[in-house]
Amino acid sequence: QVQMVESGGGLVQPGGSLRLSCAASGSMISIDDAGWYRQAPGMERELVAYSNRGGGTTYAHSVKGRFTISRDNAKNAVYLQMNSLKPEDTAVYFCNADVLTNPGITINYWGQGTHVTVSS
Repeated sequence: QVQMVESGGGLVQPGGSLRLSCAASGSMISIDDAGWYRQAPGMERELVAYSNRGGGTTYAHSVKGRFTISRDNAKNAVYLQMNSLKPEDTAVYFCNADVLTNPGITINYWGQGTHVTVSS
């Protein structure tokens, strides 16, 4: 089994910053593609940022220039640096990754989610 544990959420004022972390552990070899998603109340889950193992990244238009996804492959960890936060960034943020569990076998995993609230 693989566990994806997120941390770093919380309450922040508009214009502030937060850094989310996602660490994968368990019976695994490495993380392949990974991304951060978010789901606001009453809304569908949406992709925020994506990173492939080679370092290529993609961002939702709404966060481009404010959020940065990064990873530490040696630690099987993925991060999301969020700057210039806005109230509309309020959501539950989820880490998602394709995890190489055995040679040639990749399984997709979700984290449990971490709450981010942007409010004054």
